[in-house]
Amino acid sequence: MGKPLMIHEDDDLKIEQLKARTNAKSKVEVVRQALLLLEKEVKRQERMKQWEVAVHAVGDSGLSVQKEFKNKKRFQEVE
Repeated sequence: MGKPLMIHEDDDLKIEQLKARTNAKSKVEVVRQALLLLEKEVKRQERMKQWEVAVHAVGDSGLSVQKEFKNKKRFQEVE
């Protein structure tokens, strides 16, 4: 069996309301769904941080590559 969890009255009311709105079978199911959503959000934020680090690492080199492609003279020599 699981461990008991002390819940404040306000939180208990919120859980009951969510239980009715989501057609959940029990309060535990509501809490599990909330934990899954929280876990997804935390993972999304971690990925965002990783992408931010990657963008800063590659950002400067990407600008120089873009400037090279803007050079129209480069394409005139190809003809």
